[in-house]
Amino acid sequence: MPLYGGTALDGVYEAAHAGGYGFIASNITHPEIAYGLLAGAEASNTDLVLQVKRDTLEYLGRGNVANGLDVVGTSLDALAGDVGVFLNVDHVDATDEELRQIVTAHSAPASIMIDASDRPFDENVAETRTLVEEVRAAGDALVEAELGTIAGTESGQTTTDAAYTDPAEAVAFVQQTGCDLLAVSIGTEHGVAAGRDLELRIGLAEEIDTALRAAGLDVPLVVHGSSGLSADQIAALLETGVCKLNVNTRYQYEYARTAAVFYREHATAILPPADVDDDRERLFGDADWAPDRAVFDPRVLGREVRERIATVHVELASIAGSRGRSRCT
Repeated sequence: MPLYGGTALDGVYEAAHAGGYGFIASNITHPEIAYGLLAGAEASNTDLVLQVKRDTLEYLGRGNVANGLDVVGTSLDALAGDVGVFLNVDHVDATDEELRQIVTAHSAPASIMIDASDRPFDENVAETRTLVEEVRAAGDALVEAELGTIAGTESGQTTTDAAYTDPAEAVAFVQQTGCDLLAVSIGTEHGVAAGRDLELRIGLAEEIDTALRAAGLDVPLVVHGSSGLSADQIAALLETGVCKLNVNTRYQYEYARTAAVFYREHATAILPPADVDDDRERLFGDADWAPDRAVFDPRVLGREVRERIATVHVELASIAGSRGRSRCT
């Protein structure tokens, strides 16, 4: 099946919001991660929200974000299987006119996340409302916005102080912007959170959801920065009106960990012994030792990475409650 658009994604979130479950929105930073996520979603029969940021689009497009989005969109459109697959362009900076123009004109994204959360409230509202109008004019993509500040490191930028989202401001923000999803700050953290005690306020997410519903606003909540959260914390969050929880760092670590273990275990099949000349050019044609092609073929590691990512995604989908609930099957 091809990639689905914003109308279908809106229905997916609406069902999750009403049903008290959510989705793990998974960032792609490498093709093998994308392949693993596709396999994991099919194995767990859950619709899949995949995310890309500017740095990934530059990486895949050899420095050109438009080419990168073409690569991602075309690939996912060809590879999407028996569940709904949706693409979200994540953390589009409000001042990044180039990226805004590219993503609003492209057919692949089902949603676009604008990040103006570091601006004063009125500026955040104005920037978000402008993008909502641009997106509405271009097609059916949803717009996710952010209110509040999340600590940690995101795309190389580090924020040390978190600013929790105020429920009353959340209502005013959604009313004034018309955004379709709202990312809130409740004490989660971007990046690697090891060794830090997260001041997580799950009850705040419930307060924000209650305030929005009381105002007649059926807007799913999003939580960025899941690093350091336990399975119980994730499950609790996704019972509060949070329908989308972003995961990025975990997949990057799983990729690196799988590669590190694989190459450590197979080092002697790839690296020459101390008494053998390092004859890479001729693949050690004059030596008694030779590297093992059954090990150094990149696809061997690639399959292990895919399998590990798929396993992790199945586990996370189970925790989120979306397993077995694909609406696009």
